[in-house]
Amino acid sequence: DWRFPIFPEVQSELAVGFQLRQPVTPSSVAVKKDLFSNGQLIQPYRLSRGGYPVVDEDSASRVLIFEYELQNCNSVLMMTEDELVYTFALTYTTEAFAGTPITCAEGAVVGVQCLCQRFYNASSNALKSTWVPYASTEVGEEVLLFSLKLMMGLPANLYFLGDTINIEVSVMVYNHVPLCVFVDSCVATQVPDVNALLRYSFIENHRCPVDAKSMASSSRFMPRTQEDKIRFQLEAFMVQGGYSPSIYITCIVKATLASAPSDALRKSCSFSNGWLAADGNHQACGCCDSTCGPDGGNVVPFGVLFLLASPIRTYRL
Repeated sequence: DWRFPIFPEVQSELAVGFQLRQPVTPSSVAVKKDLFSNGQLIQPYRLSRGGYPVVDEDSASRVLIFEYELQNCNSVLMMTEDELVYTFALTYTTEAFAGTPITCAEGAVVGVQCLCQRFYNASSNALKSTWVPYASTEVGEEVLLFSLKLMMGLPANLYFLGDTINIEVSVMVYNHVPLCVFVDSCVATQVPDVNALLRYSFIENHRCPVDAKSMASSSRFMPRTQEDKIRFQLEAFMVQGGYSPSIYITCIVKATLASAPSDALRKSCSFSNGWLAADGNHQACGCCDSTCGPDGGNVVPFGVLFLLASPIRTYRL
């Protein structure tokens, strides 16, 4: 029974050129229909902001308009000393031609931050926000730059069941006080949407890799060699009931003061006949079987929701 061989698809890095502005109110966003700067205008129904659809279109300017409050659209709110930081994602999805598996473009997910000052005087000046894409974040604004990436692996992010996936998370501190980065939680989905119905949570409860215990997998955090970097290993898996080998990994990563001691909210745990901490303070991981508590304690308000740039593809041997 001869068949044509299946070659792994090589993912290309797309330079997504988009424009954010305030056409009506501080909570409205306009995105150019020529999203990829290739002359092809996208359809409004293929673009969403945190799962919410386009509400209007400016045909003359060729832009699509979103009009939602900042706290909506599945945004993540973080606070710094002077600013409120709302983080959300613009998602462009593609669909195959009718009756075929062929698509004419690739999907894209663009992370966006809205920075709002926390304090204002009592004058009549209106509240104005500043929209900043991750790619153009300036150091002078004291916005930390996080990175979530694969370390080593086969071409096209191809893995087989049981393989070890190495992932590194880092934060660029620049002139900030020394910080320690953590992976707070992670979920796997088959679409680039953290709220997808079919999802698998493998790190939760403030940095506990729960699949290591429930599934007896080899997932674990590696011993830390730098405060501003943390690596963890994930055993390759497939989403049960899924229709595709592609897996999108989305994590909430946070940075805390490097000088703060480890505790139930500031830890990196692994399971091997018991919960063990990457820094040796195993007592801090004792809550992984219960509840490690709400945000607080030594955690400082720096964090972001991060989607791994390209999906991982897992196959059976």
